[in-house]
Amino acid sequence: MTTRGKPTSLDIAHLAGVSQPTVSRALSGSPMVNEETRRRILAIAEQLNYKVDKNASNLRRQHSGTIALLFFEDPTPDDSQINPFFLSMLGSITRACGQRGYDLLISFQQLSEDWQAEYEDSHKADGILLLGYGDYLESQSRLLRMAERGTHFVRWGSASKDQPGVSIGCDNVQGGHDITAHLIAQGRRRIAFLGHASEHYPEFLERYRGYTAALHEAGLEPVASLQADAITTEQSGYEAAITLLANGESFDAVFGASDLIAIGALRALAEHGLRVPGDVAVAGFDDIPMASLVTPALSTVQQDTRLAGTLLVESLLRLIQGEQVENQTIPAKLIVRASTGA
Repeated sequence: MTTRGKPTSLDIAHLAGVSQPTVSRALSGSPMVNEETRRRILAIAEQLNYKVDKNASNLRRQHSGTIALLFFEDPTPDDSQINPFFLSMLGSITRACGQRGYDLLISFQQLSEDWQAEYEDSHKADGILLLGYGDYLESQSRLLRMAERGTHFVRWGSASKDQPGVSIGCDNVQGGHDITAHLIAQGRRRIAFLGHASEHYPEFLERYRGYTAALHEAGLEPVASLQADAITTEQSGYEAAITLLANGESFDAVFGASDLIAIGALRALAEHGLRVPGDVAVAGFDDIPMASLVTPALSTVQQDTRLAGTLLVESLLRLIQGEQVENQTIPAKLIVRASTGA
């Protein structure tokens, strides 16, 4: 068994059929590696005459005392380029880091960069928090590479078992169900859903599934023409609502997959002379601060940003310490306001 040049941990990983981080853990005696795998790795290392670089090993174990928080750059009407929902979460993340003695390094996610090399490998940060990712299917390969390379990262998003890394997310299905059931209880029967309902946007898809479940429970069938794609911006919600109106669709309620989408729909309805909630009830999802300030105030689904920030930080620190961390889903809470006739 030979390799070209000086053998590396990647050579051992390839021959052992495991990831490079698993090799590193086995060679450092980590209890996270089972005994059979450890013996196989040690045997291959011996055959290759692999020598652990003690200085490099010690350097990798150093901690910076800093966490990197990466925002996905969203189109916004102001200069922040940050979804206001994530701005609400920023305060709780900052507090949670401060309480645990960690500094917070905040930056935008640049798709051309290698996040691991930029932050963890360069020792700028011990781990990475990800808020937002745009089209999930476009970001999935990057998340998979990070997981395979042993990057310590936790993201806010849909917490399904088949997604790479650790996710903290809201119960989007229950939230979508509850807001739709509320609209139905208000006598609404033709409820439009504004937001992508595909694997490209898992959170929106879960909210759509909750929406359809509530319709079925009430003996109603989802109407395909009452679903219009939209991303999380006011403009996108406005355009989605305009599309339904231009197509002559009849609806008595709108469920925006986010508050920004719903707020955009409010503007479109007002321009067409439709009263809210008299003619059309409107509801959103997130409970951003703006939701209570628009006229009429927006019924929505609240995601607990304080709890979310705390769980994101706690989960990442446990990963950094080598502990096993599972996905977590936090409850959603129905917030009823004037836009649905409450």
